Amino acid sequence: MGLAGTGGQVAAQTKDCAKEKTVTALKDSPYLLADVRLEEGFETDDDVIVATRTALHTLEIRDGRIAALHAAGSTLPAGLPIYQANGRLALPTMRDMHIHLDKTFYGGPWRAPRPRQGKTIMDMIALEEKLLPQLLPTSVERAEGLIALLQSKGSTVARSHCNIDPVSGLKSLEHLKIALERHRQDFVCEIVAFPQHGLLHSKVDGLMREAMQMGVDYVGGLDPTNVDGAMEKSLDAMFQIALDTGKGVDIHLHETSPAGVAAFDYMIDTVEKTPALKGKVTISHAFALTRLSPEQLEETAGRLAANGMTIASTVPIADLMMPLPKLTEKGVFVMTGTDSVIDHWSPFGSGDMLDKACLYAQLYRGSDEYQLSRSLAISTGGVLPLDNDGNRAWPKVGDEASFSLAEASCTAEAVARVSPRTATFHKGRLVSGGVDKAPG
Repeated sequence: MGLAGTGGQVAAQTKDCAKEKTVTALKDSPYLLADVRLEEGFETDDDVIVATRTALHTLEIRDGRIAALHAAGSTLPAGLPIYQANGRLALPTMRDMHIHLDKTFYGGPWRAPRPRQGKTIMDMIALEEKLLPQLLPTSVERAEGLIALLQSKGSTVARSHCNIDPVSGLKSLEHLKIALERHRQDFVCEIVAFPQHGLLHSKVDGLMREAMQMGVDYVGGLDPTNVDGAMEKSLDAMFQIALDTGKGVDIHLHETSPAGVAAFDYMIDTVEKTPALKGKVTISHAFALTRLSPEQLEETAGRLAANGMTIASTVPIADLMMPLPKLTEKGVFVMTGTDSVIDHWSPFGSGDMLDKACLYAQLYRGSDEYQLSRSLAISTGGVLPLDNDGNRAWPKVGDEASFSLAEASCTAEAVARVSPRTATFHKGRLVSGGVDKAPG
């Protein structure tokens, strides 16, 4: 059991002693990654989990997967190149499942958003109509910059919403696809065609259908009452595009008024009546859930789970807290994302899903070893090194070799301290940071 906050110091000391060459590009296959810290189980005191037991292993990585886990001191396969993790902790790859890669100030000069006080969403849309022509010329490079930021924080999987609007047409999507194609070997990203200016309000049904033919994965939507002014008509149009093209749905629903609750009920009703939509609908933000009574929440969460509907939340700090633990308890899949790193909406995004896990722990879970370790699940698609009983669940032989190395002694420390990631791997490929090449 290490001292709190000493994970990075231990790793640094190991590296200093080794005097090995740091590499930032690793394309060998197969290869060995030695001295990787993996979690083995929980330690208890009077039946209370107080620590996490870890051990060093060598990962044998072949064809993008973990081919073998070699315990410390065991005989290693001969002839394979060896790289050193120097005792750093392996964490499952992070997943940023709600971000806007296509429009950002990131990568340019500092630019704070304009004051939001007194502004409606329609005011923000009007502002965006002026901004988009300024952002489009550099949107490919800025999207690539955001991808690099996410990778540096341990994320190699994302879902990006991409504007489909009368100002940019399909240009934002075309530019995003260029950026993603450049990173197809090191980054996986689903795309949501997002009618940011309103599906009905901006009359983009035709553009949305064109976008569906360009490799988009999800039909987006936005506040059907506040923006489109016709809740049922807007949602019906969104669902119809999805049904006609065989795509999923991921809608921004910020509305907290009774209209937001009504939209929630209408969407669940629609999915219940339409088998082709089951398991294919995500509601992003979903602030209307904060307005439900405990009894209403219980019923709604049960219906969401029964229909395979997902909630994507940025884990907001607000007067009314999102009932995320209750959703998980009822079997609803909950995921998180950055939303904005820096744009005309917000300047506060870090691009770090470990940051989201830390926030989740502070808001909902508490500060003990067990609950800290459980909080990581919201950032990894539910993948945890140890299951709830303390048995190793990840990594296992055959798993995809996508992970990051953190300067931490265990998951609980990594979540609490938002420990630095020193290297990120995607399907066995080093995509960010560096590792040491062993001599010989």
